[in-house]
Amino acid sequence: MRTAARVLGTLVAAAFLATAALPLLALIALLLLLADAISLLPRRRRSEEASDVSTDSVSVVIPTWNGKHHLRRNLPSVLAALRGRPDCEVLVIDSDSEDGTVEYLARRFPSVRVVETGANSGFGRAANLGFSIARRDVVVLLNNDMQVDPEFLQPLLDGFCDRRVFAVTAQIHFQDPSKPREETGLTTGRWHQGRVRLDHVADDSVRELFPAFYAGGGSSAFDRLKVLELGGFDEAMSPFYMEDVDLSYMAWKRGWINLHAPRSVVHHLHRGTIGANFKRPYINRVIQKNRLLFVWKNIHDWRRLPGHFAWLYADMWLSLAGAADRCSPLAFLVAAGQSLRIASHRVGARNSAHIGDDEALRRPRGGFFRDRFHLVAPKAAADLDVLFVSPYPIEPPTHGGAVFMKQAVQGLAARCRLHLLCLLERDAEREAHRELAAECASAEFLVRRPGPPTGAPLLWPHAARTCWDPRLEWAVQRVILQRRIDVVQIEYAQLASHGAAFRQIVSCLFEHDLHFQSVRRSLLSAGPLQVAGRAYEYLRALRFELRSIPRYDAVQVCSAPQARLLRSLLSGGTPVLHGLRAAIDVRSYPFRDGGREPDTILFVGNFRHPPNLDAARHLLKRILPLVRAARPQVRLVVAGAELPPSLAAALERQGAECLGRVPEIRDLLGRYAVFAAPVLSGSGVRVKILEAFAAGIPVVSTRLGAEGLCDPGSGLAEIADRPRDFAKALVRLLEDRRRARAIARAARAAVERDWNGEFVAPRLAERYAALLDTKLLSRSAYPLPLQKPWTRSG
Repeated sequence: MRTAARVLGTLVAAAFLATAALPLLALIALLLLLADAISLLPRRRRSEEASDVSTDSVSVVIPTWNGKHHLRRNLPSVLAALRGRPDCEVLVIDSDSEDGTVEYLARRFPSVRVVETGANSGFGRAANLGFSIARRDVVVLLNNDMQVDPEFLQPLLDGFCDRRVFAVTAQIHFQDPSKPREETGLTTGRWHQGRVRLDHVADDSVRELFPAFYAGGGSSAFDRLKVLELGGFDEAMSPFYMEDVDLSYMAWKRGWINLHAPRSVVHHLHRGTIGANFKRPYINRVIQKNRLLFVWKNIHDWRRLPGHFAWLYADMWLSLAGAADRCSPLAFLVAAGQSLRIASHRVGARNSAHIGDDEALRRPRGGFFRDRFHLVAPKAAADLDVLFVSPYPIEPPTHGGAVFMKQAVQGLAARCRLHLLCLLERDAEREAHRELAAECASAEFLVRRPGPPTGAPLLWPHAARTCWDPRLEWAVQRVILQRRIDVVQIEYAQLASHGAAFRQIVSCLFEHDLHFQSVRRSLLSAGPLQVAGRAYEYLRALRFELRSIPRYDAVQVCSAPQARLLRSLLSGGTPVLHGLRAAIDVRSYPFRDGGREPDTILFVGNFRHPPNLDAARHLLKRILPLVRAARPQVRLVVAGAELPPSLAAALERQGAECLGRVPEIRDLLGRYAVFAAPVLSGSGVRVKILEAFAAGIPVVSTRLGAEGLCDPGSGLAEIADRPRDFAKALVRLLEDRRRARAIARAARAAVERDWNGEFVAPRLAERYAALLDTKLLSRSAYPLPLQKPWTRSG
């Protein structure tokens, strides 16, 4: 019978979605548009000034319903925490309890003021009544199932360090320590798939006041007058959940601040009241309904609302298919029944807002909070705090990007305060970075989560989706605030989404290669079945990079040709710089002019990088046979990490030596006779060629491989694109040692002059300082800095 009822319900819901849902969505959109039009009518503006609050005493408000057992357990901890503060008051707002709560409190806790609402109308109305009758400036709102630490109050009060502070929320632990911390009090929110996605973050490194997206309704201290000015908790969201998110978001849009005080600790019996009195399907339906009401009331940017309605319609279909965390048609219908009421509330929300949704969604993030509420000052290069963010391990430098990054990290760490944030593949890689981390002012490492990434937009290219990690996004923003960062340096286009258009802080992006250019070039070697997929990936990469770059104050590239291409696509705006990042420590590469093993060809590359795979196969199949036809004794030596077993077997069948990952590339560069770089795809400067130049091994490369380093006829390398010409150039250098030495000496001189990291790091640090000076001189208006900013975290 139940199965039949479920099937019938699904068919009815599907019929509703197919016929009536879209017209109803259109009607709701029209209601919201009408509300926005009404909000444009002339009105009396409220005062922009926020007042100071007295923190000498507080009112503690505890809404309850049939929660005598919770109060018996938890209320003594509240009264103990208030001991020594005689001017504080405790109010219990009872919503028609039937378990003898009122009588119990009168008998057991006569100092507690009990107020009866006469009916159970939900958490919001009970809390609003408490705010309206409380006598103190600061109201601490607690759930009845919340136990507090003895010292929980003072950190909350310390949070009211600025007259714009709206609420300060405590750190939450569960009363059952074996439960995972689904709520912590340190809240985040972001716009994703047509709604605001909420999260609680467990981060032990947050030890001082930190911005919170919302202040939890049962664990926070509020500025009472500000709450009343915003109208209190919206009772349309009765009976529970999302009222605190709604009120906190309105506060951010009003220009106020919500903070998290990690030193204030409370212990929650999660859903101790709600879970005991309501079934999970009903709870989930209320949450889904209130998520919709939140958007309809508070999201006033019409660029976001079409996406909201599209995702909502798709979500309802997905919910019928059994997808979790999707809005059901029933929850939508319940919300639609309140759409007229919430549209009227939307008018008030728009009238109270002083900033838009984009800004309100940014300010609770740590980096933006520093940018908006801290006064960043001009600094000399030596005084800068620079955050360096890498999507890949740096030690050992087994690929070209790691070589460039290590050079920059060490150079900058010697000239300013460098803070390193790096993604690792495995936890075991931490040890390899120990010495590098010791050179930095601070260093943090995140290990990638296994499995495919989730949460990245579908139109991002594969490389960016692979690098997307909300933990990294959180860490970037947190470090900017905690370490008082002046300059953010993001590595690789794949991480471009983690940068931001700050008003005061400088943000820079280093494009190790132009990713869209690499994908476009890979089309040339694509098979018939691959062309369409790679063309789509090229369009995604081009769109992603050209949309991401304008948020940066400067973009660094490896070479002049890359700079020219990128400038032509950007049409001005963001400066594109070269000569600041592509460099190696030339002194660390011993130059070996002779004594090399005759008739040896060296190929080097990290085989995780597809262009290296293509080049190795090209060398093996089309070039090596031609070389051996002229000099049968030639040996091919291949070195590099991540060599696929199939390619290793093919190389060994041809008599090649496969060394795999080697601890020190300099030994090989000083040992063998000729360096081969038959590169057919990719972009950027080939670090392996720079290293070969520095070590004195003569190079044969394609035009694409030598792009940005040298041109044909420059005398720095032999350049050949066709396999036969490439093979002839290799044979020529193997046979003519005088010519090989002349090329090697010229290449060493060029790399010492143009690609020497000894000179690049000082220029980079000075460029940061200049960018900061320019930005601070031209910065637009921003809020006044906090009256009592807290100190830098250690």
